[in-house]
Amino acid sequence: MRRRTTPEVNAGSMADIAFLLLIFFLVTTTIEKDKGIARQLPPAIQDKPQVLIKNKNLFEIIVNADNMLLVENERVPLEDLRQLTIDFLDNGGIPLGQDEYCDYCKGSRDLLSSDNPQKAVISISPDRLTNYDTYIKVQNEISSAYEFLRNREAQRLFAIDFTATDKAIKNGTYKGDVLKRTAQLKQVRTMFPMLISEAETSKELRI
Repeated sequence: MRRRTTPEVNAGSMADIAFLLLIFFLVTTTIEKDKGIARQLPPAIQDKPQVLIKNKNLFEIIVNADNMLLVENERVPLEDLRQLTIDFLDNGGIPLGQDEYCDYCKGSRDLLSSDNPQKAVISISPDRLTNYDTYIKVQNEISSAYEFLRNREAQRLFAIDFTATDKAIKNGTYKGDVLKRTAQLKQVRTMFPMLISEAETSKELRI
């Protein structure tokens, strides 16, 4: 009686097939890029004293669960947020001749709005159910407002583009006196410091 032989599996061919499948999935699979906010965080401060903020120096932005914006208790579309933020930061409400008067502010100088950029705080209060994409867009509009004002002052004082110069220095591609430009950028940042407070909203927005 003839004995049956068990066919052998070619392990080499299986390895080749597995390798080809791996390459196929690597080529065809779309890897989603993470969205984030490029922002340098300030160093942690131990035993930071509690600072009282005047209501007029606080620009309150609430984003509800339906991704609607309530800015200073009024519903506004996202595309208006940048200009509203600029108007608040650039207001310069302290009258001429008084301490902390903002001589470079070009806003309406409304006594009921922010005193000067060093005191102007942006408060963002998203809901737990706020869409992350909406939250990022809100952050981008606020960052763009600061960028606009910093670029304006950098052009006026030093005839440079703040954003482009800052990027070139960080990337190591700036052609010029890096120490001098870094000091100038720091001066402009001091004129419009990015003061942003974030907290989960407890106010229910019904629109």
